[in-house]
Amino acid sequence: MTLTMDPKGPAPAARTLSRPKDPSRTGGAAVRRRTGVIPRVLAYCGLAALAVAVLYPLCWMALSGLKSNSELFTAPWSLPAHPRWDNYAAAWNEGTLRYLLNSALVTSASVLAVVLISAWAAYGLTRLDIPLARPALLLVLGGMMLSPTVALVPLAQLLQALHIYDTYWALIVLYTAFKIPFTTFLIRAYLLSLPSEVEEAAHIDGASRWQTFWQVVVPMSRPVLVSAAMLQTLFCWNEYAFALVFVTDDRLKTLPVGLADMAGKLNSDWPILFAGLTIAALPMIVVFLLGQRHFIRGLAEGAGK
Repeated sequence: MTLTMDPKGPAPAARTLSRPKDPSRTGGAAVRRRTGVIPRVLAYCGLAALAVAVLYPLCWMALSGLKSNSELFTAPWSLPAHPRWDNYAAAWNEGTLRYLLNSALVTSASVLAVVLISAWAAYGLTRLDIPLARPALLLVLGGMMLSPTVALVPLAQLLQALHIYDTYWALIVLYTAFKIPFTTFLIRAYLLSLPSEVEEAAHIDGASRWQTFWQVVVPMSRPVLVSAAMLQTLFCWNEYAFALVFVTDDRLKTLPVGLADMAGKLNSDWPILFAGLTIAALPMIVVFLLGQRHFIRGLAEGAGK
């Protein structure tokens, strides 16, 4: 009598029956799922509370711009009984448009200058073999320690000597100079995480340093460049001290100083002032909504290095 064996082994059903499930393992997974629900619920509650804390003041400011002056003080937390859209028109006609255009001009020029200069400086400090690179890096980073407030007097003398005091250039030059150190540090940290093989391949193919920078490094660094641009935009849009001291012509004033002057002119007409503040906040809200994905990615990959 001879025994024959199936070369394919036992049937799948038989293999399944031969490996019964361990009740302790399945029970442990269920317990882990149940215990993971509580931290998730707490996280959602925390995020919801944070969203309310951020959005409620903005909504209250926008709704206050639709009330009358008496309604604002008698019912500050209620919805406007009869929305007064003319408050927004009055705020616009009081000079908000001019201040808005001045801020947009100064902010655009400063952001462009800071990002370009800082990106080129970071590329040179990380990829190029230049003499005294380490002392140059320390010198650039040391600029972050300088407080703008203590430099107001020498800066005023310098701007007057350059004949750019009380002009747009006064703010553009200062905003650019004071933000280059931090932006260079941020972009340099991001470039250190990028592989250099792509740049070496472009160099072997005949690309110059300038072409490698524009056609390889800049596209690969887009997240951190967007983050740097958004941080610079936020700083320039809300900056008050330099705009107050170095620009005295009413036609050149930016939004923070212009709105402060408008509050003095309006005396106690607070709804129009709230309408102007709402108009001033809208561009920043739009910028962050459009670039929030690149902003978070650039900060996470750059600042963490």
